[in-house]
Amino acid sequence: MALFTNQATLSYNGNTVNSNIVTGNIVEVLSASKTAVTDSYTAGDDVTYVISILNSGATAITGVTVTDNLGAYAVGAGVVTPLSYKADSVLYYQNGVLQPAPTVSDTDPLTITGITVPAEGNALLVYEAEANSFAPLASGSTITNEVTVTGSGITSPVTAQETVTVSDAPVLSITKALSPENVTENSELTYTLTIQNSGNTAVDATDDVVITDTFDPILSDISVTLNGAVLPPASYTYNEATGEFATAVGAITVPAATYAQDTAGNWIVTPGVAVLTVTGTV
Repeated sequence: MALFTNQATLSYNGNTVNSNIVTGNIVEVLSASKTAVTDSYTAGDDVTYVISILNSGATAITGVTVTDNLGAYAVGAGVVTPLSYKADSVLYYQNGVLQPAPTVSDTDPLTITGITVPAEGNALLVYEAEANSFAPLASGSTITNEVTVTGSGITSPVTAQETVTVSDAPVLSITKALSPENVTENSELTYTLTIQNSGNTAVDATDDVVITDTFDPILSDISVTLNGAVLPPASYTYNEATGEFATAVGAITVPAATYAQDTAGNWIVTPGVAVLTVTGTV
């Protein structure tokens, strides 16, 4: 409810008399809720939001504007927005019936205009937003964004919030290098396998990471290191007849990434790294 007061003034022959003050309430008929289809995100991930606007009144409310701040937050003296609206993703329903796409007049903040909420009915907006370089990625990080519903028939803005939490998980990639590139017969070469973890969770023995490779040409008399330390033979298998190599389950561990925010508000990812080398004779 919105409380209001009013008082009249009577003027006559240079005199002024005030009436009593009356008090009333405007009963608001609109309510809104905001829900993320999934409650977590990762870098570059799309988050789908559902905005439900309910009209409990007997008259349709037209010309409604819905504004989403897309999680904007302060960095230094400025403001950054961690979610980017996915172009043309918005869907608009009245009482469950799909309507023509509404007008998106701005994308930061996301502003959707021309919405009608039927009498004793609801309007539903569904759209996607991508977690961009301003989205925090460290474990426990969240994005909270607020939607505001306004319009000429709405006494006070109606708001709703939703919070999503970053996923806690490793994100691994692997690259392979050869040294030297030109190797003579009966001499040594080294394969270097670099595993990077851009996720916020370390890889430990329980993650069952295994690296497999088949060396061609087949290597003999191999030696293996992990992060510069000799990897004991129990931590890998190698078949000199076929060239098939595999690390033992859980032998490879990789630290979590670290994150730092630059002055512009972008989150810079420094991956955790593990380096496996295999040296043998051709």
